[in-house]
Amino acid sequence: MYKKLLIILITTFALTSNLSASSDGELLLKKNEPTEVKDCFEKLNRATFAFNNALDGILFKPVASVYRVLPSPVRSGVSNSLDNLSNLVTIPNNILQGEFKKAGVNTGRLLLNSTIGIFGLVDVATYMGLEEYEKEDYGQSLAKHGVGPGCYIVLPVLGPSTARDTVASTLNFLGGDPWYNVTVRTDTHYVSHEDYYASKVTGGVDFRAKNYNSIENLKENSVDFYASVKSLYLQDRQQKILNSKKIISTQDDSDWEEIDNN
Repeated sequence: MYKKLLIILITTFALTSNLSASSDGELLLKKNEPTEVKDCFEKLNRATFAFNNALDGILFKPVASVYRVLPSPVRSGVSNSLDNLSNLVTIPNNILQGEFKKAGVNTGRLLLNSTIGIFGLVDVATYMGLEEYEKEDYGQSLAKHGVGPGCYIVLPVLGPSTARDTVASTLNFLGGDPWYNVTVRTDTHYVSHEDYYASKVTGGVDFRAKNYNSIENLKENSVDFYASVKSLYLQDRQQKILNSKKIISTQDDSDWEEIDNN
């Protein structure tokens, strides 16, 4: 396990640039500035993007269209449950980033919503006054410790990412994601690997439904849809790393990379 983790970390540093560590917000802002992230594999990225766009038209868009007409309580319950599961990755990253108060609050939210909230379907924690914080992941933690984004990458099905975030996401499969551990890696007889993958697909559909009109408007009004998506993703990623509250105009949901690498 430790050897695998070491290999991942070494690969991360090999793939990413601007590795000088700093907690200074301005430096993090500069290093993650969308114009500073190079599109080293643009031809391949555009081909993958075209594939993803075709897949969206065949699968995600039609399913999201049906999902959108479900009763609001059903959609809210699904979103709440997905948000609750995301705490399993957010909490360890709160700790890695030294945000111990947030880790404590998110742990409380997870316990309350998983029990009283019926596996997260009801956001009981918010009703009880526990603040909901932004999601965190291992890519954000690496960025907070000074690791640059490296090249922009478009992953098949998963969508926009960077070299740093792509490598960092593999930590989810090396023990960093408890939900993955109890579904795919361990036979608990209560949940299975189908539950894990179903949650990821559902998360993608939920994201697509929330951003349905925004994505369609972006497609219609963009001279270069690929470039627009890349810019939006990198801007959103920058804001998440800095814990900025700024909202991108074409974005309804706070999880632009949900389909992605978490």
